[in-house]
Amino acid sequence: MRILHTADWHFGRTLEGRSRLTEQIAFMDELVDIVNDQQIDLVLIAGDVYDSVNPPAAAEQLFYEGLSRLADGGKRQVAVISGNHDHPDRLAASAPLAAQQGIRLVGLPVTDIQSIGIARTGELAKIIMLPYPSESRLKELLSDAAEEEALRSKYSERVAALISRQAEHFEAGTVNLIMSHLYVLGGMETESERPIQVGGAYTVDTSALCAGAQYTALGHLHRPQNVKAASPIRYCGSPLAYSFSEAGQAKSVTVLDLVPGQEAVPQELFLRSGKPLVNWKAKEGVSQVHQWLEEGRDSSAWIDLEVHMTEAMSMEQIQSLRKSYDGFIHIRPVYPEMEQVREAAPRSAMSMEEQFSRFYARQTGGAQPEPELVRLFLELLQENEAADQDAAG
Repeated sequence: MRILHTADWHFGRTLEGRSRLTEQIAFMDELVDIVNDQQIDLVLIAGDVYDSVNPPAAAEQLFYEGLSRLADGGKRQVAVISGNHDHPDRLAASAPLAAQQGIRLVGLPVTDIQSIGIARTGELAKIIMLPYPSESRLKELLSDAAEEEALRSKYSERVAALISRQAEHFEAGTVNLIMSHLYVLGGMETESERPIQVGGAYTVDTSALCAGAQYTALGHLHRPQNVKAASPIRYCGSPLAYSFSEAGQAKSVTVLDLVPGQEAVPQELFLRSGKPLVNWKAKEGVSQVHQWLEEGRDSSAWIDLEVHMTEAMSMEQIQSLRKSYDGFIHIRPVYPEMEQVREAAPRSAMSMEEQFSRFYARQTGGAQPEPELVRLFLELLQENEAADQDAAG
């Protein structure tokens, strides 16, 4: 059978208030074309189809219409689990109707393995479908297990216990799969994955997933990657870049052919939809930015702009740049002299607002910055500090 693995659609998500709906629609159109062109038998969607537990109506409409197009009236099988951003009950509410089209929607962890028949090949897939497994949900499922007392404080072992219980139903004559939405030790994160947990406790060792499956399809991490393990484990990544920490990443879906007993060889199919996210560092000032715009550089991208300035950047300059190109998400002036000001006056003695005002006055021959300009500078400073903290964490 031919399988496609995708995840982390985050329908409804914006980029600093900018809608991504048009890009998400283009992705769905491209995905439908891929499953038709590649003659996919089974689509695995490994969680975070939405960006929040209460998604906008347009996001829900896109999801359900997309599922219907993927299933094509039951000609193709589709399996979906909830991620940490999805409301599990809301995602699975339409499961009885969806099942009539060959669509499986699983919102909460269950103890039963899923069996999906593929009409084209006559093969049977057995799938452990494990939606985002919060510790409380795992405790409920495993409360009657003899080893519960030993497992109650060990999240990874809880996951392993649930998977191993279902893996007992794997057979030599079936295609055996695991699909889940969680963080596996060794995975590479980006800033756009808001944490599953506080403190990093909800991590799973790869050994918990090595239970006889030919392929483990994961969601949560937005960078496409294989996880080093005894059996094939892969994050397919998000279809769109959702933060500038993903700038330069190629987005893709994963496709593989499997027959019973065969080793999985995942292949990436790169996506064309979605605007790239890029970082511009204009070390020669605003004139260099206008030159790049005239050249058509990154003309379809969302841009994080850093402008090196030798004198204070005015609100008029910022507004002019935004009028020149509506794809600027951040416009961040960089002032070399600011470090000198910081060193000359300890933070405890001078607020950042005062430091900026003194710097502005020095650059303009005594003028005071407009309140709106001071507010913008402080907001940009907070964004930088938050990004530094995320990178350090």
